[in-house]
Amino acid sequence: MSYLRAVDPFPLESADFTKLHEFYARLGQGTLSTTQCAGCGRTAWPPRGFCPECTSDAFTWVDLPPDGTVQAFTVQDTGLPAGFTGPRVFAIVTVGAHRIFTILVDADPARVALGQRVRLHPLPVAPGPTGTPRWLPAFTPSA
Repeated sequence: MSYLRAVDPFPLESADFTKLHEFYARLGQGTLSTTQCAGCGRTAWPPRGFCPECTSDAFTWVDLPPDGTVQAFTVQDTGLPAGFTGPRVFAIVTVGAHRIFTILVDADPARVALGQRVRLHPLPVAPGPTGTPRWLPAFTPSA
């Protein structure tokens, strides 16, 4: 038996590999979205290809609000992933009914606070193997 080694660090962004690619397409347009089960109506975060409640694999895409609230955060100065500069603020942000682990961009670590309002600000990352743009969900402090 032979195995193929994945060389693409973000394979879920490609329509060739997953039906969740729509998440990244929408994120690139500035919209945070997730899946909603067509069977029971449950929404999931992160987006999923099947419902953890009823196991249906039929879903639709729903948009989440662009604004959220910081529920927890940490500041990392060292040991960051390649391509990320420090200090980096990682946070759990409540968006609608979901809690999202994310990065806060353009945030002064000394001024981040619990309960702070933030707004979606997709973070561009290295382009895909074919040169297509890629995004991660990130937030920035609201004005």
